[in-house]
Amino acid sequence: MKYGCCINMFGNKEDPIGMKYIGYLAENGYDYIELPLAQIMALPQQEFELLQKTLEKHKISCECCNNFFPSWIRLTGDKVNAEVIENYIRDACNRAGALGAKIIVFGSSAAKNVPEGFSKETAFRQIVKVLKISDQYIAHKGMQIAIEPLNREESNIILNLSDGKKLMQAAEVSGVKLLVDYYHFTLEKENLNHITENGKDIIHVHFAEPQGRLFPIRISEDYINFFTVLKKTGYHSRISFEAYARHGKEDIKNAIILLRKCVENL
Repeated sequence: MKYGCCINMFGNKEDPIGMKYIGYLAENGYDYIELPLAQIMALPQQEFELLQKTLEKHKISCECCNNFFPSWIRLTGDKVNAEVIENYIRDACNRAGALGAKIIVFGSSAAKNVPEGFSKETAFRQIVKVLKISDQYIAHKGMQIAIEPLNREESNIILNLSDGKKLMQAAEVSGVKLLVDYYHFTLEKENLNHITENGKDIIHVHFAEPQGRLFPIRISEDYINFFTVLKKTGYHSRISFEAYARHGKEDIKNAIILLRKCVENL
């Protein structure tokens, strides 16, 4: 198992990506960094090259990208612009590939949420088209798309693993699979059987303590049950913290020790 961190959770206006944490994560045993693709796309080329050099300097890779689409790109509704979407996908996949990413996470609630009064069936078909286009640009790069079901406070479509599976199957492309995020999974009160049922299609995991979406500070029985079921499906890939820190860098340092202990001792 590899352990990573979504560093955009530490971002601010001056540093939306959270670049200043790259070295700290490398020093504390993280295997990779998960970078936010929408924010990466906003970087001028010179700053993008600086990001690449920073990763190289600290000898840590970007194996995954979250935040696929920015909020200003509409994926559903009457204001969808197919040319804008495809151009963005092409350029975003090129940058993700240049960073060495293997997985692009597709949650992007602000981009894909269904406008009020718009048909959810039509929106679903629009999202399917987005995934089909994406697959064309990742197929030759050795990357995959991981559909991330989100909780209903953030999204109004694709709220659980069953929804994600329907979307994956509708896309009918080999490069699109599923992600399970413990935070969203718990808020939506999903059953652990959903992991068992979909385990062969889960290619990535996000993790945070559901109360406050925080880095964990202790191992709970719920964590153990979640990871036990996940490991029984044969999952042994990556787990990324997508969490806020109560106590800054100390939480980041301690959480990976705790999670490794929890997962590896099962």
